[in-house]
Amino acid sequence: MNVLELAQALIRRPSVTPAEAGCLALIGERLAALGFTLERLDAGGVANLWARRGEEGPLFVFAGHVDVVPPGPEDRWRFPPFSATVAEGRLYGRGAADMKSSLAAMVCAVEAFLAGCPAHRGSIGFLLTSDEEGPAVHGTRHVVEVLRSRGLRFDYALVGEPTCERVLGDTIKNGRRGSLTGRLTVHGKQGHVAYPHLVDNPVHRLAPALAELVATEWDRGNEHFPPTSLQVTDLHAGVGATNVVPGECRMTFNFRFSSEQTPEGLQEWVEAILHRHGVPFSLSWELGGRPFLTPRGELVAALSDGVEAACGISPRLSTSGGTSDGRFIAAICPQVVEFGPVNATIHQIDECVALEELEPLAAVYRGVLERLLPPAGEAHARS
Repeated sequence: MNVLELAQALIRRPSVTPAEAGCLALIGERLAALGFTLERLDAGGVANLWARRGEEGPLFVFAGHVDVVPPGPEDRWRFPPFSATVAEGRLYGRGAADMKSSLAAMVCAVEAFLAGCPAHRGSIGFLLTSDEEGPAVHGTRHVVEVLRSRGLRFDYALVGEPTCERVLGDTIKNGRRGSLTGRLTVHGKQGHVAYPHLVDNPVHRLAPALAELVATEWDRGNEHFPPTSLQVTDLHAGVGATNVVPGECRMTFNFRFSSEQTPEGLQEWVEAILHRHGVPFSLSWELGGRPFLTPRGELVAALSDGVEAACGISPRLSTSGGTSDGRFIAAICPQVVEFGPVNATIHQIDECVALEELEPLAAVYRGVLERLLPPAGEAHARS
């Protein structure tokens, strides 16, 4: 199967998170035929595959996820979401862009690379999970913890997330901002609205502090990251009656933070603002991931050169967007980048990818391998 055929076969397996629906077996069969050793590292109802070919360093790892988000109302799709239909130069289906085309391109790239260079420098790995679109607890995070406990580290990792914005090759993600979620409860005293002296309105208590929180300039970012931002994602108070002052107010908010901040520093800052305004509160925190950054070096150079050779354009480096499993891999790998198809339709009705991008995507991935893992005895890529 070529890239298109393998991508279609993967899309036709409805692997709505955390299901893998046979995707790992399909990919594993192709990798085993190339001499990869396969190991399932399942946990918590999540399917994970670690595959490796070779024992020598450096270790280059392709990483990605086989799970997809739910398709939504299927009657609104132009074609059934798991039919992998080709029409008007595009491949339609849930996961076409995020990220089954990338997985297909990775496998085909490795097949082509090994056909031309069976005795290459170093080794190649695949880290695949069915828990990226979900809680992301028992997927890549778990595999990284297992591999780290064995003393294993990667030298390079390429995550196949859909990074491009307009055309294939325009954007490489060389880092991601951190994510920190706060769940705040403001405590008050419930009562009748006609007797304000007998109540303590938690919404009124929160309002001045909230105004300061949303107006605060947390930092100005830096050359790699945009400024840290805070967004309120949920705010609720009330008992459903217009004549009752609520006894508590609940608010959920999220920081996307740059390398100028730490989770601990942001927590202290928020709590200091709340205390200064006399807000009676309880607050829990959830760290989604710390920021990571791969500066220009061997991996960025190899990927940039591969993009220019296959796509004819010079990519820009970016750290924008949401989080990815790259944040977990960075714990055992000094160089992590992301590159994949155009992301304009991800998670949408009629998700699709242009057919003309599939083979070039595989060519990019193959080019990275050729630059970083040349024939044994030859020099590797420039830095």
